[in-house]
Amino acid sequence: MEKVTLRLKEPVTVPLEAEVISPDTFQGKTRAEIEGLPVYCGNEEGRLGDFFAVQGAEAREIVLEGDLSRVKQIGAGMTRGRISIYGDAGMHLGATMRGGEIIVHGNASDWAGAEMAGGMIYIQGNAGHGLGGAYRGSARGMNRGLIIVWGDAGNEVGNAMRRGVIVVQGNTGDFTGAFMIAGTIIVLGRLGDRAGAGMKRGTIVAFHRLQLLPTFRYDCTYRPTFLRLLLIGLRARGVDIGDTYLEGHYLRYSGDLTTLGKGEILIWEGA
Repeated sequence: MEKVTLRLKEPVTVPLEAEVISPDTFQGKTRAEIEGLPVYCGNEEGRLGDFFAVQGAEAREIVLEGDLSRVKQIGAGMTRGRISIYGDAGMHLGATMRGGEIIVHGNASDWAGAEMAGGMIYIQGNAGHGLGGAYRGSARGMNRGLIIVWGDAGNEVGNAMRRGVIVVQGNTGDFTGAFMIAGTIIVLGRLGDRAGAGMKRGTIVAFHRLQLLPTFRYDCTYRPTFLRLLLIGLRARGVDIGDTYLEGHYLRYSGDLTTLGKGEILIWEGA
């Protein structure tokens, strides 16, 4: 597959709004047209070519190189293709995306995959706050798709998510899965405080003991078949899933009983 390569010319000190970096936008454009796409550095409008050296054209794959930690909205709203980032990515990575694939060989900032409705995001480093969550005032967060983080993630992972799967191999901050409507969150590390606060439905899977809110009720201990199949699929994608997690028993707690109460938190107990 042909690709377009963007190399950051010099470090960005002021946030750069670059939602034009998307396979949808690049499709069918010449290199000159890609270089002329509008971006905003602070409150000043510029051209993509002012900040990036561009190679290639008319491609469905974009490769980004450099420290992009201040470059915002990469892949926002994308529906197809692939973006590979060799470095850190800024805020709103893949927000509202509906298809395609984003791979970050580094860290991602806040609101990665916020309100996404399809596609896949792979973050090999850490993620910030609001991963796959809902923006302030929105009713729903992530609605479809898959997010895998090999490092840690911040607060409010999967806040108000409606569908989809979020996997964090490291630790998460507070309010993981808060106000979940449905979907699945799997955390192989440790969860912060108040996991599942206000959740209506959905599943949170934890592999370490945690302090549950008093509005969750113990139901049973069992081996969930659906979870075993899901974990096998995630292991095939490179997530470090041990055999003991596949065969182990899980404590099931239902809640949050202050709302609909049909959500569940599964806590691995051991084989």
